Amino acid sequence: MKYDITKPKAPAMPPLGNGTECIKILLSQASKDMHEALVPMFFPVLGAHLSGAEFQYPDLSWKEPCGQMAHLVAESGGNKGQLSNLIEAICRDFRHHDEEELKKLVEWQKQMKTKSANKEKPARPDVAFWFPPSDVTSAAFLQNAMACEALGNRTQYLNMPEVEMADRICGGHKAVSQMFRNIYDRQRAGALRATADGITGNPILRANLTISSTPFAARNFYKHDLFNGTFGRMVFSYKPRTSRDGRIPRQGKYPDEFYQKLDEYLTRLSICNGRHIIPQLNKLVDTLANDMATLADLTDDDVMWDCSKRSLVAAWKAGCVLWALNGQSWTRPMGELVEWLVYRDLWSKMQLFADLLGNDADTMSEAQRRGPKNMLDSLPDTFNQAQLEALRTQLGKDKEGAKDQLYNWKYRNFITYNDQTALYTKTDEYLKGGKM
Repeated sequence: MKYDITKPKAPAMPPLGNGTECIKILLSQASKDMHEALVPMFFPVLGAHLSGAEFQYPDLSWKEPCGQMAHLVAESGGNKGQLSNLIEAICRDFRHHDEEELKKLVEWQKQMKTKSANKEKPARPDVAFWFPPSDVTSAAFLQNAMACEALGNRTQYLNMPEVEMADRICGGHKAVSQMFRNIYDRQRAGALRATADGITGNPILRANLTISSTPFAARNFYKHDLFNGTFGRMVFSYKPRTSRDGRIPRQGKYPDEFYQKLDEYLTRLSICNGRHIIPQLNKLVDTLANDMATLADLTDDDVMWDCSKRSLVAAWKAGCVLWALNGQSWTRPMGELVEWLVYRDLWSKMQLFADLLGNDADTMSEAQRRGPKNMLDSLPDTFNQAQLEALRTQLGKDKEGAKDQLYNWKYRNFITYNDQTALYTKTDEYLKGGKM
């Protein structure tokens, strides 16, 4: 494993090499302090331009690039607003399309007002908004999902600069969790109304979305949805508070040359259709799945293990977008970026929510509040079972789990056992390169 997510410092993003040029172009218009925080946020909006394509996941299921959801978290005044500027740049084509659709809708509304009661009312035009406003009712969201499905299985994209805006889309906070899960899983989610005036339909929800908020707002929003699958489905990108350097970060000026280069890559997304298998990406995800199991064994953290499964899917979808952006070809730097996205998501989740993910957050030790801990790394090179039990107790875990943990470490060749001394010793393989 390349990255140690048990430390407060974020995993460093790898160099953006061959195959990641589009990401470099987007970052050229962002202040340097926001580069690593913004990269995970690009893939939902880029993926929304990739309607009409399916990719085979290593489990042999076919997935679309829809269902991508990412949440940017930074303190107030932490430059989160730069994301909205970049989104507007990426979605210029969506805006143009929606303006034409809005004209149709406005004209129809005028006709409805001018028609007398005894005359036949004109039918509502078939309009689909690709980039609907964040303030949209649940009925309008359903209606737009139906229109996007009818007009070619299009993915709609939503950006919410404040997390509280999600409540309005989903019809209240109690419905947010179910809606997010349906979006992620590309499920059907509709409504059956008793009157003709209601919106009735059951479309497949093809949507991508991005959210921004402060850490306090994020914790408050998800605190009741940490264990029902909602939390794990959302990709988090956390930017910690930086030092007071007294310098105002510089954003880009968005010159015509920037838009020309960006449009070339967006065209590559729009022409990518049909079904595709990316062997190099699938092989990488298989390797990362084993790394996630290793990480879970070292930390004995079931919550992180559960979250990692969906972090892999989210990063894999980002890899599909990169593959399409790169002219449907794969490079090693693209794989390195996909790997980093997995660890960045898990690190962000644990930095923001570690204390809320325990069974009893009020009694958790300070060490556990800071997130997962590599317990083998905290033990001496030679140790006994009692030392591991003491460490587990210190971290708020039951000592009875030490036996299974030792078995897993031996199975992964992290340690060996001496029957005569009853001592465990870290292997050279672990000491030289197996650490987190």
